[in-house]
Amino acid sequence: MRWAGGAVLDSAVAVAAMATNPGDLWDYVYGGTGKAQPLQHPGLPIVTIATTSGTGSEINCWGVISNHETNEKIGFGAPELNPVLAIVDPELMRTVPAKYTAYQGFDALFHNTEVMISRFVNVLSEPIALSAIEHIAKYLPRAVKDGNDIEAREAVAYGSTIAGLTMQLTSTTAEHSMEHAMSAYHYDLPHGAGLIMISNEFYRFFVERHACDGQFIKMARAMGMKDADKPEDFLAALADLQKACGVDNLKMSDYGIRKEECDTLARNARETMGGLFAANPCEMSHEDCVGIFEKAYK
Repeated sequence: MRWAGGAVLDSAVAVAAMATNPGDLWDYVYGGTGKAQPLQHPGLPIVTIATTSGTGSEINCWGVISNHETNEKIGFGAPELNPVLAIVDPELMRTVPAKYTAYQGFDALFHNTEVMISRFVNVLSEPIALSAIEHIAKYLPRAVKDGNDIEAREAVAYGSTIAGLTMQLTSTTAEHSMEHAMSAYHYDLPHGAGLIMISNEFYRFFVERHACDGQFIKMARAMGMKDADKPEDFLAALADLQKACGVDNLKMSDYGIRKEECDTLARNARETMGGLFAANPCEMSHEDCVGIFEKAYK
C-alpha cells in the first residue's frame, strides 16, 4: 500500500480554494509576501482520508504551503475550507515506516503540547489536548516498534486527529514557525523531525522562565509521570519519549543546516509566521529565537 502524509491533505485545501477563486494562491496567504486577500467564494467540498497520524489536517481548514522562490513555508486556510467528511482508519496506517511513524507522531504530540502552553488555551481545548497527549505518549513507542499494532495505531490516530480540533480551538506556538523556517530552506527535512530537533530547547526556554509551570506539570502527568510536581518533569518525560521512539539523536547538520543559518531561520520564522509568536506564554525576542536554534544545533 502507498501512503502519503498531511501534505496531500493540505494540498486539497489549496486546490479546493483555487478551483472557485480567481488569481494566484499567494493572493490569499496571510504572512510573508502573501497578499492577504479574503476568499471571494467558498471552496469546493473536501473529503479527507487520513493515511498517516501527524498533521490533523483531516479535520481542520488549514494547510501548509511552500514558496521555494522566496523560502517561505506558511499556513493557509479559511473556515469555509473545513472538510465536510473525514475518514480516519488506522488500518490504512499499518505500512507507514517506523521512522516516519515517529516523526508524524511527534508532530501530533507537539500540536497538543503547544496548545497547552499557548496563552489562548481554554476550558474546551485543554482537556482534549491532555487526552491526546496521554494517548500519544503511551502508544507511540508501540506503533514505532510494530506498525501492525492496531491498538497503538488507533490511539496515535486519535491523538493526531483530535489535534486538528485543539489547534482550531486555540493555536500552536512559535515552535511551528521555527520548524517551518527550517524546512523552507531545507526541503528534504521532514516536518516532524525538525520539530523534534528543536523541541527540547524550545520548551526549556519557557520552563526556565516559569512561564506556565502548571501546564508543564499537567502534561508531564499525562505523559506518565504521575508524581510530577515541577515543570522540568515535562522535559524529562519528553526526553524519555524521544529515546523510546529512537529519535533522541536527530541532527540538523544531517540535513545540511549550518549553525551560521540560525539568525536567518529565526528571522524567517517571525517574518512568515509571526502570528504564532503571539501565542507563546511569554515574550520571545529575535535573539531568544536565535539562541534556541543555536542550543538545539547538532
